[in-house]
Amino acid sequence: MVSMEKGSGGDYPKGVNKYACACAVVGSMISIIFGYDTGVMSGAMIFIKEDLKISDTQVEILAGILNICALVGSLCAGRTSDIVGRRYTIVVASIIFLIGSILMGYAPTYAILMTGRCIAGFGVGFALMIAPVYSAEISSPTNRGLLTSLPELGISFGILLGYVSNYVFSKLTLTLGWRIMLGIAALPSVLLAFGILKMPESPRWLVLQGRLGEARRIMHLVSNSDEEAEDRLKAIKKAAGIDENCNDEIVKMSKKTHGEGVWKELILRPTPAVRRILLAAIAIHFFEHACGIEAVVLYSPRIFKKAGVTTHKKLLLATVGVGITKIVFITVATFLIDRVGRRKLLLTSVGGMIVALSALGFGLTMVHHAHKQLLWALTLCIISIYTYVVFFSIGLGPVTWVYSSEIFPLKLRAQGVSIGVAVNRLTNAVISMTFLSLYKAITIGGAFFLFASLAVVAWLVFFFFFPETKGRPLEEMEAIFSRSARSKNGGVEMQRGNN
Repeated sequence: MVSMEKGSGGDYPKGVNKYACACAVVGSMISIIFGYDTGVMSGAMIFIKEDLKISDTQVEILAGILNICALVGSLCAGRTSDIVGRRYTIVVASIIFLIGSILMGYAPTYAILMTGRCIAGFGVGFALMIAPVYSAEISSPTNRGLLTSLPELGISFGILLGYVSNYVFSKLTLTLGWRIMLGIAALPSVLLAFGILKMPESPRWLVLQGRLGEARRIMHLVSNSDEEAEDRLKAIKKAAGIDENCNDEIVKMSKKTHGEGVWKELILRPTPAVRRILLAAIAIHFFEHACGIEAVVLYSPRIFKKAGVTTHKKLLLATVGVGITKIVFITVATFLIDRVGRRKLLLTSVGGMIVALSALGFGLTMVHHAHKQLLWALTLCIISIYTYVVFFSIGLGPVTWVYSSEIFPLKLRAQGVSIGVAVNRLTNAVISMTFLSLYKAITIGGAFFLFASLAVVAWLVFFFFFPETKGRPLEEMEAIFSRSARSKNGGVEMQRGNN
């Protein structure tokens, strides 16, 4: 029996459209390349420091500069995708990654390595902005969470590949091993640049350009029935200011369609709903990294070393375990996000992270002050790291990208998401570039107690200000945030009246 979904125009078959899924998978390959670049650097830094004789400060800059450059890249990517389309923006990201990977693989000096890392960082900004937007715009409301979380799954898979690459190529000579680790990312960049050209453009972007005929044909490919395709297309046309019943092949758009004036509507003169949407996107991207995930992913070898794991082989194997844990539970989350909902996963995730971070802070503090190795503290630290990764991966990790890519109105989506990604990369950069200095200043245990405190703030923000978006069409998000604002204001007025 085929299950049916209630649409605005009637019932139509429910389920994941295979073509839409394939498009999302190919689009998410750019995230695998980014994840690899992040994961491989955590182990490569051990060998780079030894080979190039660089300081801890230079290691911090090398780790964090990628995110500074990604911040700039993400802001450029929003406007670029409004001009050339979502598909060609992924091609641009692949080419940038290709150039950065070749330079890092060649890198005879620290300066050239930094140049390659900066170029790759610019590509990261493009990748993080465009992959979830493309996936969200081709997905149906009931499966949007699954398909839009694929980029986060891709990042985690890439990180795991990076960890495995560390382990495999660490057996080569010191000068060759880390260069192959970094340079090999050029190969998938080439494949993706050609592969994405076989995929369709986002039908929502095509509608904004007035190319209704192309949008209709693609919408029929990514929908489970003709009725569903037409219902979704009508909602998009209405959001773009086009008559729902218009069936022309091409329509001349009266409004600007290449992203002009978007910053004014987002920042200078936003409606109350758009202001709440923008603040929600900024908040969720800030808290994703302010709660310490980058410290765990990038510096896990150092954390394990502080906890008592000493040999290079054991350090890299423990780090591979972190990568496997992350990918397994993000995979679980992709199947839960459309069933359980965004809010429940967020609140459960951050609640578990608070407990794990507190336990990790306590365990590392005990190790720091002990005069001999404490087996129970070592065990607590390792369990806490894996528990933290589990809870992050089951909620905050994938939901951040799903939620921020689905809440913006059509015209504002690309550049709105780019602002969220810029905040994400800025927060990531601050954590990456200051973590070593932070734990030297307040101890490594104190650093994780600080992350636990920020996680408490995150939980309160998500509980009070984030409405559920599960199963709702993208075109209804502005109305959802408007109703959420009115309900809260109404509650305040009732309280005032009672007092």
